[in-house]
Amino acid sequence: MSLRLVFLGPPGAGKGTQARELAREWRVPQVSTGDMLREAAAAGTALGREAKRFMDTGALVPDEVVIGLVAERLDRPDAREGFILDGFPRTAAQAEALDGLLHRRALELDRVLYFQVSRDELIRRLTGRRTCRQCGTGYHATSAPPRVPGRCDRCGGELYQREDDAEATVSRRLDVYETQTAPLLDYYRARGALTPVPGEGSVAEIGTAIRRAVGQTVSP
Repeated sequence: MSLRLVFLGPPGAGKGTQARELAREWRVPQVSTGDMLREAAAAGTALGREAKRFMDTGALVPDEVVIGLVAERLDRPDAREGFILDGFPRTAAQAEALDGLLHRRALELDRVLYFQVSRDELIRRLTGRRTCRQCGTGYHATSAPPRVPGRCDRCGGELYQREDDAEATVSRRLDVYETQTAPLLDYYRARGALTPVPGEGSVAEIGTAIRRAVGQTVSP
C-alpha cells in the first residue's frame, strides 16, 4: 500500500509531531514546506534563491515557487514509496497545483487528514510555548515546563515567548487560517479524500486514530 498523505490543520494542531513519528514508522519522508524553504535557501538552488528573496522581506513565497520545491522534493528516491505532506497545501489553488503535479507523475493522494482541535486548546498550546534565548530549546508553560521557571534546563538561558505566540496574534493567525482553509477543505471533501482525525489526546492516541484512518495495522 502506498502512503501518499496530506496532513492539514491549524497552527498548533500537532501535525508536525505526528508526521515525524509516522514518517519514521512508515519509512517515508515528512515533507514540510517550511523546512524545504529553509533548506533550499541554504543550499542556494535556483528555486531556493527565489524563495529566499521573498523570505528575507517577510513576504509570502509565491505558490509557483512552493510547488516547484514540492516537485523537486517528491522526485527524490526516498519519496518513491510515499510521503507525508505536512501543512501543505494551504489553499485550494495550491491543492489544484498539487493535483496537477501528481497527475503528471501518474500518482494520486491516498488520503487527506484534517486535525480537529478546539480553538481554546489551540490558543492554550500556542500561547504557552516558550523558547530559550541562548540554545533555542523549546518548552511549554503547562505541558512541558522547565524545572526552574523562566530558565532553560539545558543551559540556564532565559526563556521567552515569541511575538507570534502572544494571544492577540495567535487569534489573528487562527482567523486567517480558518478563512483561508475553508475552501481547501471543501475541495478535498468534494473529492471524497478528506478524513477528520482528533487532534486532542495523547500523541499515542492521535497516532492510533491516524493509522486507522489510512488503513494501517494498529498494534494492540
